[in-house]
Amino acid sequence: MSENNTKASRESCPILEIKGLQKSFNDLAVLRDISLSVEPGNVVSIIGPSGSGKSTLLRCAAFLETAEKGDILYDGKYALRDGVYAEKAELNRFRTLFGMVFQNFNLFPHYSVMKNICEPPILRGEIKAEVEERALGLLKKMGLEGRENAYPYQLSGGQQQRVAIARALALNPEILFFDEPTSALDPELTGEVLKVIRQLADDHMTMVVVTHEMAFARAISNRVIFMDGGYIIEEGDPEEVFGNPKKERTKRFLSNYNQ
Repeated sequence: MSENNTKASRESCPILEIKGLQKSFNDLAVLRDISLSVEPGNVVSIIGPSGSGKSTLLRCAAFLETAEKGDILYDGKYALRDGVYAEKAELNRFRTLFGMVFQNFNLFPHYSVMKNICEPPILRGEIKAEVEERALGLLKKMGLEGRENAYPYQLSGGQQQRVAIARALALNPEILFFDEPTSALDPELTGEVLKVIRQLADDHMTMVVVTHEMAFARAISNRVIFMDGGYIIEEGDPEEVFGNPKKERTKRFLSNYNQ
């Protein structure tokens, strides 16, 4: 197969597919038969009330939680098949395909900004000088030029979250997961982070964003998924979901937000 045909085949395949995923904590079912797919270059926003399973879904996709049933595929290859995970070496390969941005930043407090960003790709075996050059470019993109020697405690929450985004991007992932990236920030700092995510969307970065920012989700998403009680209640084009929701539960949820 030619290089062009290989590329076309890769681009026609969803980066992430989840089929029939189920997850429980003790006797509490948190994810119930969840299925979704994420196409290259698309932004999928997941909305819903607290406790609906949104964050658990992301954590299962990133192998931070163990699902009991279902399939997870990256680039058409099984990481989880019928509830059975791939071998450890294969899972580690899948981990190179995604980056994760957490709501509480998860930066190492004793590392400088530069070391926070550079350490993961260097540990993966990349050349230090190349990683540092990439990190400086990412800091400029995040509006953090000149802060490479600062420590997390010297930064605002919005700056810390932008460092966390730079750290995820430094691994050159195919897809980025955001788990409520602005929930720990005040409104002014929220705007800083949303601006960066919007820029990534404009650059056609593939993303799955769990968020309570409804106007933002409506503006940047190719598809919106509404979850409640561990189920996907409704999904579709953002203008349809926000402007003309079909399910009564979706209507009730969105009525709490000013559109």
